[in-house]
Amino acid sequence: MRYSPDFLAKSPESALVGLARTGNRNAFAELIGRRQTWIRNLMRRCAGDAESADDLAQQVFLQAWRTIHQLQDVDRFAPWLKRLAINTWLQQRRKNDPLRGADEHEESDTAHSEAPGVAMDLDRALGTLPDDARLCIVLGYHEGMTHGEIADFTGMPLGTVKSHIRRGTRKLRETLAAYAAPIEAGT
Repeated sequence: MRYSPDFLAKSPESALVGLARTGNRNAFAELIGRRQTWIRNLMRRCAGDAESADDLAQQVFLQAWRTIHQLQDVDRFAPWLKRLAINTWLQQRRKNDPLRGADEHEESDTAHSEAPGVAMDLDRALGTLPDDARLCIVLGYHEGMTHGEIADFTGMPLGTVKSHIRRGTRKLRETLAAYAAPIEAGT
């Protein structure tokens, strides 16, 4: 059955997921439109650059389309998609992708909640962290997950997650110390 774009745009996410599970491409396209900025930002924070983030986000949505029929609870679409995204990034990292760790940080998406300059500096600072520490920091601070959730999500031991977050946060504070310095009068 074909639904109008207006109908799909007004539909709740769970209804779109239900339609997409039956193979409705237009419903899935609406889901992508709603979730692509979130997934791209998550992938940029994990991968460290916009180009890799775009490639990874595309892989996430392709994988989602192929497997959405397996999603049992339509109300759990967001956590399911997040898990797909993190697994996609982890698989890419394991393959030792030549784009991984690229020094170039293009800022083509302005959907950050931070000011553009702050977002760029944060992305660069995140890019200096080891992959596992960066993943834990992004999941903890950007995605609001608890240490236990991160451990379950990534398969890392809880103590390792806590160490990555503690060391990563310390390094980020050092790298971004200029933002915490008080502004002197007259400057």
